[in-house]
Amino acid sequence: MTVDAQVDLGALLDELGDDVVVTDAERMDKYRRDRANDPHAGTPLAVVRAGSTEDVQAAVRFAAAHGIPVVPRGAGSGLSGGASAVDGCLVVSTERMTAIDIDPVTRTAVVQPGLMNAQVKAAAAEHDLWYPPDPSSYEICSIGGNIATNAGGLCCVKYGVTTDYVLGLTVVLADGTAVRLGGPRIKDVAGLSLTKLFVGSEGTLGIITEIVLRLVPKQRPPATLVATFPTLDDATNTVLAITRRMRPSMLEFMDQPTINAVEDLTKMGLDRSAAAMLVIQSDEPAGHATAECELIASLCEENHATEVFSTDDPEEGEAFVVARRNAIPAVERTGTLLLEDVGVPLPQLGALVDGIARISADRKVTIAVIAHAGDGNTHPLIVFDPSDTELAERARIAYGEVMDLAISLGGTITGEHGVGRLKRPWLADYLGPDALALNQRIKDALDPQGILNPGSVFVPHGG
Repeated sequence: MTVDAQVDLGALLDELGDDVVVTDAERMDKYRRDRANDPHAGTPLAVVRAGSTEDVQAAVRFAAAHGIPVVPRGAGSGLSGGASAVDGCLVVSTERMTAIDIDPVTRTAVVQPGLMNAQVKAAAAEHDLWYPPDPSSYEICSIGGNIATNAGGLCCVKYGVTTDYVLGLTVVLADGTAVRLGGPRIKDVAGLSLTKLFVGSEGTLGIITEIVLRLVPKQRPPATLVATFPTLDDATNTVLAITRRMRPSMLEFMDQPTINAVEDLTKMGLDRSAAAMLVIQSDEPAGHATAECELIASLCEENHATEVFSTDDPEEGEAFVVARRNAIPAVERTGTLLLEDVGVPLPQLGALVDGIARISADRKVTIAVIAHAGDGNTHPLIVFDPSDTELAERARIAYGEVMDLAISLGGTITGEHGVGRLKRPWLADYLGPDALALNQRIKDALDPQGILNPGSVFVPHGG
């Protein structure tokens, strides 16, 4: 896409004001990239700090009239480069859009996209309700970003992912039109399921400015079980044994490099010699939870667990959940990360984890693996030093090999982080030519100029 660097922003400034439209280079710098730290991130023409749907419409209409790329941005916590700026673009930030209105009768929340996931949870809790999707970064990731990537989290093994809680959306399309899709109704099959089309679309089809979320009654206090294993196979076989019999509310995996990084950070006495650790929770009613944890403990022991610890003390259990949530920051303390997000059908989980270990050994690069093991979604964290060019190249090769491995096992290149810019080169191999062409036809129909988040997921016009 060719962008005219001499575009006069006067009309946009007149309409929105200089408090909304930021053009100062120093202030714009923090809007250039997300947590993926894309080294190729461009420099925006301006940042629009929208406060309403109307602000977003004004920005998109201006961009469409001048052929300017538009890069939507939430909290900037994305891990795939989906919010990387391109030169001469308008970054449309939704960070100021934080309104929320909860209706406890319909158990719905109407929210703007700038709210943090944790803020939605807290507001729901005031009405004894719960918003289940819980990415590890729930305290710093926005609802808009969660919807853009269809985020999952630690509880998704039982409660599902973001799309399962989205009942309606207001979306600004590529010509500036705002459309309202769905609403506070549990059942609604009138017309195509356009609401679901925009969930996970990574800002390439429209900009989400309002969301109707489904809430559920608050979760019961969970019982927690932690087990350590001498081999990766023992841990992944335990996962399969559990999921054949029951559906825990959490089933998380950490390998040895992750355990050691977390222990370095938390000093909570984790077994550094263990090849893997599972953190499991049951939120069934008290008697059922006890029985479920007893069965889980027996399955862990049958699969050679070296230690099994269980507790129904919420605070004690939460300490292990916090340790799991801190896994990425803990590993990040050991070096720069390339973060993967590959998933496979559950029967292939062991093959994926073992294959990643082989790639790590073959490429002589550390790969720490954490996983939402109960649904086959793994997060291999490739650790490297960018100043060591040889190691950085081995890390880059390993990154691609992990994705190739997942595809070969019938898996996906991303379960919840999104394709963004980092994974786009592998999308064609994953989708195949027919599905890729169908994706492109939908993109072209909704964004014929190709101005919405160009380079993320789709090859930009002229690229």
